[in-house]
Parts: sequence; structure tokens; C-alpha cells
Amino acid sequence: MTEPAANPAPSLAGLFAGFLTVGLVGFGGVLPWARWMIVEQRRWLTPAAFTDLLGLCQFLPGPNIINMSVALGARFHGVRGALVALAGITLAPIGVVLSLGVLYERYGGDALVQHALAGMAAGAAGLVLATALKIAAPLRGRPLGLAIATIGFVAIGVLQLPLLVTLLVLVPASILLHRTAR
Repeated sequence: MTEPAANPAPSLAGLFAGFLTVGLVGFGGVLPWARWMIVEQRRWLTPAAFTDLLGLCQFLPGPNIINMSVALGARFHGVRGALVALAGITLAPIGVVLSLGVLYERYGGDALVQHALAGMAAGAAGLVLATALKIAAPLRGRPLGLAIATIGFVAIGVLQLPLLVTLLVLVPASILLHRTAR
């Protein structure tokens, strides 16, 4: 099965609007919305290109989606694009977080608010799981990549090993295995 081709580079306004939308609707679980916007809706990247870029963004320090916005902005429009995408992804959430902080200070102890927050957490967990399955889809034809991803999941998610230690072992192992497989 071939992947759909990516669309041409977005404008600066398109970058800002896309990441502003993700920042607004993806509160608490931005990665699923970012993937949907970047791959499925606007087709700026193919599924495989998104997965590859996400891998790089996860390796870099800082929040993955912030790294993704900067990387995509820079890819399409250099430093200006990086700054525009970064502004788009951060402006709305900053306002939302400040507003919610004030509301939580006032109403956080209310039982109805506690139940609503528990429901939102369950919904966000479901979105993250669904996105993980979509992100893993390009690995179906790459058993070595799927094996490395599975080992990483078990190491971090099940065995609760530190992320840095896991990456320091898996990155060189992955590079070596992929080089020898060629």
C-alpha cells in the first residue's frame, strides 16, 4: 500500500492557524490532534514522515509537540516558520491554563468538577492509545523497527526504566541493527 503524497508547504498563516487550532482543541492530549491535522487533514506530512519526525522530536529535550511545531515551521519557512508555529501552538494554551487555574482554585474541591476531570483523563488516555496505534502503523512492514518500539514500550511502560537510560541503549542498538540488516 502506498502512502498519500504530502501537500505543498503551508503558508506562514496556515502554519499559525493549524497549530493554533491544535493548541485549542488538543488541550490535555495534543499529539492525537497534531497528527490528525498534520497527516490526515492538511497532509503536510505522510504518515511515515510524521512518525520519523516524531521520533526525532521525542528524542530532543522539551515537549514533543513544541518540538514538532518548531521542526515543521523550520522545515517549511526557516526561522520565521519556526517562530510562527511555536506562537500558534503556545498562545491559546497559555491563556486556557491561566483561566483554568483561576477556576480550579475556586471550584476544584467540588465533587462534580472532580468527576468531570476523571472523565476527561479517561478520554485523553483513549486518544493517546488510538494515536499510538496510528503512529505504529508505518512500522508494520518494518519488523526491526516494530521490535525496537516494542522493547522501548516494555522498558519504559512496563518495567518503568528511566527514559534516558532506555534511549541510550536503544538508539545505538537500533542504528546498529538497521545498518547490519541492509
